[in-house]
Amino acid sequence: MDFATYLPLKTNPHRLLNLLKYPIYLLFLAICFSASAQSGKFKVALDAGHGGKDFGATYNGHIEKNISLAVAQKVGKILESTSGFQVIYTRQTDVFIELVERANIANRADANIFVSIHCNANKNAAAEGTETYVMGMTKNASNLEAAKRENSVITLEKDYKEKYEGFDPNSPETMIGMELMQEEFLDNSITLASKIQDIFVQDLNKKSRGVKQAPYMVLHKAYMPRVLIEMGFISNLKDGSYLDSEEGQDEIAKSIAKAIVSYKKEYYGNGNVAPVGEKPSERIPDSAREPQPTPTPTTSVVVEKPVEKPVAETSQSVTPKTVVPAETVEPASASGTIIFKVQISASGRNLPLTPSNFNGLGGVSMSNDGGKLYKYFYGETSDYGSAKDRLAEAKAKGFTSAYIVAFRNGQKIPLNEALK
Repeated sequence: MDFATYLPLKTNPHRLLNLLKYPIYLLFLAICFSASAQSGKFKVALDAGHGGKDFGATYNGHIEKNISLAVAQKVGKILESTSGFQVIYTRQTDVFIELVERANIANRADANIFVSIHCNANKNAAAEGTETYVMGMTKNASNLEAAKRENSVITLEKDYKEKYEGFDPNSPETMIGMELMQEEFLDNSITLASKIQDIFVQDLNKKSRGVKQAPYMVLHKAYMPRVLIEMGFISNLKDGSYLDSEEGQDEIAKSIAKAIVSYKKEYYGNGNVAPVGEKPSERIPDSAREPQPTPTPTTSVVVEKPVEKPVAETSQSVTPKTVVPAETVEPASASGTIIFKVQISASGRNLPLTPSNFNGLGGVSMSNDGGKLYKYFYGETSDYGSAKDRLAEAKAKGFTSAYIVAFRNGQKIPLNEALK
């Protein structure tokens, strides 16, 4: 029975009843209907950080692996009840999953985005706020320290030196020599990260520590827009209690889900998601294509020493980025022409557009959507190659998380659409 045989069944109920007598046809129909139901859905890979023998941060009785799992499940439940979404979990129980396997779960599922959920920690109990990371190389000490802390979990994996191609978790800079596919996903990743941070501030009144770049191994191998969320400081007495409460987890989950829905709406509207270009599953090594067996969930008390996350409190040096859907700026070209700009920062302050305020960069413009956020752009060109040159100039001036945005008729459009 081929698929063409299935098509007339909806208009021939007697034929359908006859076929239902045979179990093999029942199985075939179930597969057909399931495939049809999943097509065109926006696939979200949710990664609950840590798990099993990897506790993550533990402070004042709060355990990161439990909190991250609870929030990931709540986010997934919200998205699963939202039309047009499909959720893939890297873990749904208290099990240890290797970092590269977390990424490959998302790759094999051809997920549209990858979201890793964590709690922050600091020896300074006063440290507070949320921050969201995207994959990127950085020389910022605090960002590298954060990546080193999370990447250290690979030492719990068997043969990690061979598996991670000689990567040293105590020196994240070693990833520079590895193959990186970050640039093509960076703009989308920053958009998603910015939405998450914005909603944390707007809906939960959280202090934003910004959108940052760091070489996280769990993000490195995921071939799609991907972010790592630090929901708050488990080491802070107030934040820790909030993160470990049912109310806090519900509110955080709603905020993360809201940001994901907003991201999907901006890039895909309310319609189905059509596959574009090479699928993530086509980019992973052959050895990682087949699903690996999931370890048996741990039900007994784990006796391994928890992995804590001590790090000295340092000020952030990366300017938070915010991307607002359907942003309007003054048209600067003929109708229909696509204009590229480099967004260098977003601030609540309306700064004079003088080079001294932007590390010596001239030709800076500003836009405001009517709210309290001002966005600053460097340069304006219809040539993408020139825009990349401007991006390099901005980064050389210290705007390490700058990125290219595109406009048509003054309306912001996705970069991938502009590049078609």
